[in-house]
Amino acid sequence: MDLSSPQALCPNCRLSDLCFPYGLQENEVRLLASIVKTRRPLQGDDFLYCQGDECQSLYVVKSGSFRSFITNLDGNEQTIGFYLPGELLGLDALNHERFSCSTIALESGSVCELALSHVNELCSKIPNLQIQMLRILGKEIASGHDLIVLLGHHSAKERMAIFLLSLSCRYGALGFSNLKFNLSMPRHDIANFLGITAETVSRQLADLGKLGAITVKRRSVQINDLDLLKAIVEPCSVK
Repeated sequence: MDLSSPQALCPNCRLSDLCFPYGLQENEVRLLASIVKTRRPLQGDDFLYCQGDECQSLYVVKSGSFRSFITNLDGNEQTIGFYLPGELLGLDALNHERFSCSTIALESGSVCELALSHVNELCSKIPNLQIQMLRILGKEIASGHDLIVLLGHHSAKERMAIFLLSLSCRYGALGFSNLKFNLSMPRHDIANFLGITAETVSRQLADLGKLGAITVKRRSVQINDLDLLKAIVEPCSVK
């Protein structure tokens, strides 16, 4: 199924088990679908929203991939996350009703838009939707904790291995290969996210290749030995 197709609404969308519809009854999914708006496709480097913008909607990645980052007063960027289909964007704005980061498309992609006013109304009508929202919020908090641990206590090789294992798990959950995928994000964005240099990213990918764990051809990554990649980061917990 084409995930970017306007016909791929909630009841028929292959992402439904990863997104808001998870755990909802059929009639509840139809109610949810009634408030979903599919925005025009975005191209690479298009902004979905900017840091400081007023938040009126939450977004779910329908196709493509996105990068979120914070810009400080000096204009320096800190990448805080990469998002794949089925993942929710905009939760950071629920506190002050303004986005605390900017989000751009890494490639051609699309999102489903859910107006906050409609989401709040549906949550009052559908208890399971409230539970799903809490589950997603909990996952976001856990991801933040994982990032702190990743940047604070691991070598560059371990950071790279954890990053690849995370992508492997997320692509596998989408029904794609968990052993072969493309890195839609440039090396310098990966470096910024992991707290290392772009040269170190390239060097660590090459070193992992020499170990036989992976094969890299431009942006294509083939995981040759998943157990070896996991062994590099043990005893860390990788999701």
